[in-house]
Amino acid sequence: MKKELGLLVFMAVMMYTCQAVSNLHPVILIPGNGGNQLEARLTPDYKPSSLLCNRWYPIERNKEGWFRLWFDPTVLLAPFTACFAQRMTLYYDPDKDDYHNAPGVETRVPHFGSIQSLLFLDPNLKKITTYMAPLVESLENIGYVDGKTMFGAPYDFRYGLAPKDHASHVGSKFLKDLKDLVEKASNSNGGKPVILVSHSLGGLFALQLLNRNKPSWRQKFIKHFVALSAPWGGTVDEMLTFASGNTLGVPLVNPLLVREEQRSSESNLWLMPNPRLFRSKKPIVITPDATYSAHNIPQFLNDIGFPEGIHPFKTRILVLMDQLQAPGVPLTCVIGTGVRTAETLFYDKRGFDEQPEIVYGDGDGTVNMLSLLGHESLWSNAENQTLKTIRVPGVTHTEILKDDGALGEVVREISGINSQFMFVENVNVQ
Repeated sequence: MKKELGLLVFMAVMMYTCQAVSNLHPVILIPGNGGNQLEARLTPDYKPSSLLCNRWYPIERNKEGWFRLWFDPTVLLAPFTACFAQRMTLYYDPDKDDYHNAPGVETRVPHFGSIQSLLFLDPNLKKITTYMAPLVESLENIGYVDGKTMFGAPYDFRYGLAPKDHASHVGSKFLKDLKDLVEKASNSNGGKPVILVSHSLGGLFALQLLNRNKPSWRQKFIKHFVALSAPWGGTVDEMLTFASGNTLGVPLVNPLLVREEQRSSESNLWLMPNPRLFRSKKPIVITPDATYSAHNIPQFLNDIGFPEGIHPFKTRILVLMDQLQAPGVPLTCVIGTGVRTAETLFYDKRGFDEQPEIVYGDGDGTVNMLSLLGHESLWSNAENQTLKTIRVPGVTHTEILKDDGALGEVVREISGINSQFMFVENVNVQ
């Protein structure tokens, strides 16, 4: 009798598990800036900046000549840092009103549709280049399977987007590919709408996808939008990047060697502080001769020696910043709090080639709190828009993808979306 009862319990558990797995809404993971691998190939038009950067470096590449451009550990070595920066640099063409790669450099994003290029930035250095692997493992533990119920949407994170009346070849293609992936994921899972899970910059792309499609499409294909560490209003840290270069915590790298490449990135320009959220004209950057807030960034770009960024910022980026419309689907934001985050930058008479003194405020170490909470200030009164905020104290911008407590909250939220047992507006994790 006990044996039969045990068998019945086992069968019941198995039936429940199978039913739970079959009821999963498909998930699409959208990484942040620098959150997926990027490959490059050099053509005869490539002009190396030095002998070390010749067309035959690096030696390791596939039969078609493709090699991993990001992440490449040789970026840590000064002679190769300049080589890396040259190959990563974008150029804005005012005649075509669009961005393009450096001459002789072709790039591509491997494994679109799969989570493979999101797990580790360098599969040979898993311990130090882990990105979404812990999050993926957590989702696999509740039944998600790569290519069946879980998909990845990597992209060329150097490029951004532009308003509809401006060219944006790379960014627009990514949005089209992402839309196709959403529909494919839904159709291959019995028509179940998709859960979008983004990190950092990926949240801005996901929002644009939703804003640029009709409510009927969103209702049919999107179940929920879960945004981790979304910089809705940009970051003060980005002004540091443009002014003095930013090593992003990578040791041994001279920030001035990567500054020009970082300034050239369209997505970095998109992450400048948004005047809609940084409403106060309180100075963000202070020098002996001038002060700069989110409201005079064109002057800031000119004064740091990057006047070529003014036109695309005024005509492309500011329009996107002003078009932050509610996503029109249920939104949950998971954010880190209580981490020292750059709030004001003080430069002395030595200028922008030196790193500034920094006054810190609240945030996740990268994104300021008013930007992380931008969804509340922008959309709390939007019609038919549900919002939820989950705060995880002490967790940084990237640790949110690895920290056990943060991952527990993300998985609990996704499990709740699948089971329909949810919606508490705000959660504070102790």
